[in-house]
Amino acid sequence: MKKELMGLALAAVVCGAAAGEAGTSAKRFEWTTASATARQKLLEVQQRIEDFQFGAETVEAARQIVAADPQFAMGEYYLSAVAPPPENQAHLDKAVLLSQKASDGERRFIEAMVKSRANQGQSFRDGIAPLEALAADYPDERLVQVILGQLYQGANDAEKARSAFRRADAIGPKSARVRAFLANEDLLDGRYDEARRTFLDVAASLPKGAAPFAVRYGLAFADLYQGRPDEAIAALEKYVTEYRDSGAAQGFPEVFIWNSIARIDLENGRFDAAMKAYEKGYESVPGSSIADEQKQVWLGRLHHGRCRVLARMGRHEEAWKEALSIKKMIDDGGEAGTQYVPAWHYLAGYLELEKGDAKAAVEDLKQANAQDPFHLLLLARAYEKTGQAEDARKTFRAVVESRQNGLERALAYPEARRKLTL
Repeated sequence: MKKELMGLALAAVVCGAAAGEAGTSAKRFEWTTASATARQKLLEVQQRIEDFQFGAETVEAARQIVAADPQFAMGEYYLSAVAPPPENQAHLDKAVLLSQKASDGERRFIEAMVKSRANQGQSFRDGIAPLEALAADYPDERLVQVILGQLYQGANDAEKARSAFRRADAIGPKSARVRAFLANEDLLDGRYDEARRTFLDVAASLPKGAAPFAVRYGLAFADLYQGRPDEAIAALEKYVTEYRDSGAAQGFPEVFIWNSIARIDLENGRFDAAMKAYEKGYESVPGSSIADEQKQVWLGRLHHGRCRVLARMGRHEEAWKEALSIKKMIDDGGEAGTQYVPAWHYLAGYLELEKGDAKAAVEDLKQANAQDPFHLLLLARAYEKTGQAEDARKTFRAVVESRQNGLERALAYPEARRKLTL
């Protein structure tokens, strides 16, 4: 029950890439529309996305694409990408239908994005292979490179993400979105001040009404790497306001931002503030337009957060009772619930470690997500407490060597690096 895919889910759904003017070369997509207005509005929507502008104005611009040419598959696709649920699904279905008579590039792109946008666990990865094939056939299509970069980031493949974003930057035009994504390379390589300068420069260049996920989270990560939790929280609190003002929250509740704030508070010993942030975030879920199954996932995440806060408060019996309710949710989910089993072992290990049962924590944490830097940090702590010094050192090193850029790494990296210098 993890929040980190939120950054990718939001980015992939909004499809942030400006493809530029349509060309007839086999290296670029050919837009299947004769409407100059549809083409112009498509560029406008793409540019708005590049500038982190979402909400009603962007949705209206996408509607104008469809109004100008109701048979334009990419018009329907972009409307599906920016419209709130449940409306977005109807437009995505229409885009798939229209794409059967569209150009090869448009059709294949829409098919790949349907796979990437499937809201089931790790299924976003299913879009990577068809997009890679598309990139090989259309090497100058910037749209494909930006989406591939975002998917590679979600799949924790930092090197491929960097290559894709650099390719998009080389194709042009330059954009705030790609600059922000490229600054992640500086974060991973420890150039925190340089990354911060880039993020702040990008933020200053954005139009009013932007909601720059990559910028605010990037600033928060830089601050966490440098031991500045107050500044990290301030960056995310600013993003809460931007997210609301942009209208983006109409498509997805702001819960993921509050959960990030809660994590920072929790891991920095601010337990009351963490509990309040988890609860504040969930308040945005019940009345939102997301599907009921997604609401259930966020309810599970609320319980998950409460468990960890209670454990850190020393209220172990209450924490375990809360944890068992999560286990029941996973078990009742049948096959669909199996994707959350590693998260259950992470939670159990977290609670056991806080209670002082490091041996049990090791066994659970070995079954958690081996790619998650924070899960690895907990396992290293457990190894250390059970006297398994070499295993602890190897696991701390795995955290430091991780290229998974996100909140988990930003929270785990400073301690792991410090341990390796002792």
